[in-house]
Amino acid sequence: MTSATDGSAPAISRWRIWPLYAAGFTTAFGAHGIAANLGRYTEGHAASLLVLGGLLALYDGAEVLLKPVFGSLADRVGARPVLLGGLLGFAAASAVFVLADNPGLVWAARLGQGAAASAFSPAASALVARLHPHGKRGRAFGSYGFFKSIGYTAGPLLGGAVIALGGLRLLFAVMAVLALAVAGWAAAVVPVVPPLPKARQTVLDLARRLTDSSFLRPTVALAAATAALSVGVGFLPVSGAAAGLGPVATGAAVSLLAACAAIVQPRAGRALDAGRVTASAGLTAGLMLTAAGLAAATLPGLTGVLLAAAGIGAGTGVITPLAFTALAASTPEERMGQTMGAAELGRELGDAGGPLLVGGVAVLATLTTGYAALATLLALAPLLTAIRLRNRGATHQGPGQS
Repeated sequence: MTSATDGSAPAISRWRIWPLYAAGFTTAFGAHGIAANLGRYTEGHAASLLVLGGLLALYDGAEVLLKPVFGSLADRVGARPVLLGGLLGFAAASAVFVLADNPGLVWAARLGQGAAASAFSPAASALVARLHPHGKRGRAFGSYGFFKSIGYTAGPLLGGAVIALGGLRLLFAVMAVLALAVAGWAAAVVPVVPPLPKARQTVLDLARRLTDSSFLRPTVALAAATAALSVGVGFLPVSGAAAGLGPVATGAAVSLLAACAAIVQPRAGRALDAGRVTASAGLTAGLMLTAAGLAAATLPGLTGVLLAAAGIGAGTGVITPLAFTALAASTPEERMGQTMGAAELGRELGDAGGPLLVGGVAVLATLTTGYAALATLLALAPLLTAIRLRNRGATHQGPGQS
């Protein structure tokens, strides 16, 4: 087994990276494949919507709490062991539900899956960064994001088909087999990436690094992109239904959103690697494109829904690989897992915050006002960042200097 010693080493054969892309698909498929079909499980339960909300929150709640922890652990013991342990944990949590044949254990199974995904998701991102030289990380993160998007897109459809064949137990069984297969594949071909020596880091040092613009700007962009994506998936069907569109049309709009995100990500990453775009300019363009998509959602009828889906999907497709590549470029190699875990936390907060903002504004005003509110925040984000950087530069320069 060969070993990769640092993130600037020559890129290894692409086939040795494929299990990392499969891990990205697994976490996305695990999140949406079951979540989109849990409503069938909660039917007939008292306060079924509350039960459903709790089951959905377990997976994401575990990720919010644990991703930074497992990211730091990946730096300490190596990202590969954390990746393999997380995949095996995901398989075990899924298998327990299958073997116990107790529907009440779905709570424990979802919590276990979320905790395991919190381990292998940031570990996979850290390995994508460390196994590629700086000039090829954009394409690598674009490919990683592509397969996660496929998991998000295919998860509800494939999950529903599996449940139709054999119920919720069969879907958990498929998850267990998938995670176990990816773990075996990763163990066989992903190179060993040993942890690097680290200088002592105080809490103050960590706080400084996580509030620096090199971390904050791409992480805020990731949170904004995820917020818009969640709003698009959750609320565009509502807008379509209000305009008299059927479920086929609204489902096609959501599929268009996911397809645009999947298609754009590898291309955006390659453009960054080739020097055709900078990370700063690309993030700004991605935020503005996403904001334009949200603004288009205020237009009536099918036109507004389709334009919104295309804009949100393309904008988030630009942001995701560029933001992760920027984070990797500004992070010491020995802290890569910690940075990826913290950035993933930002995405999870955006995932929850976006729908809450739009839904809250919609209750007070209208859904179109909710779209406009989030669009305004995204459009202002690059401006606020530029003002902050300019003020910081003026402070460092001092009065009377030019």
